[in-house]
Amino acid sequence: MLGILGGTFDPIHLGHLRLAEEVREALSLDRVHFVPAAVPPHRPQPALSAEVRLELVRAAVAENPQFVLDDRELRRQGASYTIDTLQDFHATHPDHHRVLILGMDAFNGLKQWHRWSELLEWAHIAVATRPGAPLADAAAQLLDDHALPLEQFRRQRGGGIIRIEITRLDISATAIRAALDAGRSVRYLVPECLLNPLNRHYSAPKKSQYKKPR
Repeated sequence: MLGILGGTFDPIHLGHLRLAEEVREALSLDRVHFVPAAVPPHRPQPALSAEVRLELVRAAVAENPQFVLDDRELRRQGASYTIDTLQDFHATHPDHHRVLILGMDAFNGLKQWHRWSELLEWAHIAVATRPGAPLADAAAQLLDDHALPLEQFRRQRGGGIIRIEITRLDISATAIRAALDAGRSVRYLVPECLLNPLNRHYSAPKKSQYKKPR
């Protein structure tokens, strides 16, 4: 099974990496593809450019052979719709079961996504939640309607939803950008290998790839 973790990764941080590792381990995934979004349809334009975000994700996953940087959304024109990405994965990896990995906030808003009702035709969904955190009513009902036991989830090619409780790490890309903006350290929030690239892109003059959010 392949895990698919999309996001702006603006920037990628230890919360993303730990989430991916815990879901990978819980579901015995062969690998997790990190898919940076080019034009996220449901959130503001990323502060960091696509090139910088790609560079940071590449560095962050380099030492884990089960993590893969996947740039297909950055190579595709237009908005980064998840349904298009799942169909593309089906074309490039037809023999693999696919698992779309979502955080709780994303899953709570799933019914606002483009062609959301078709997603389960192309993949399973794994919802990574914090211990004791409740889902919104509509999301909880969707989970109940499509919940599968773990063994069936692993055997079946798609259509199931499973909830996985992960370690609570309150790290956000917004807070990381704010710390960089204020000249504070982001050590232990991002991988050590990203400290120099982030500081370099942030502290450079206007030619920098970093753009402060409006």
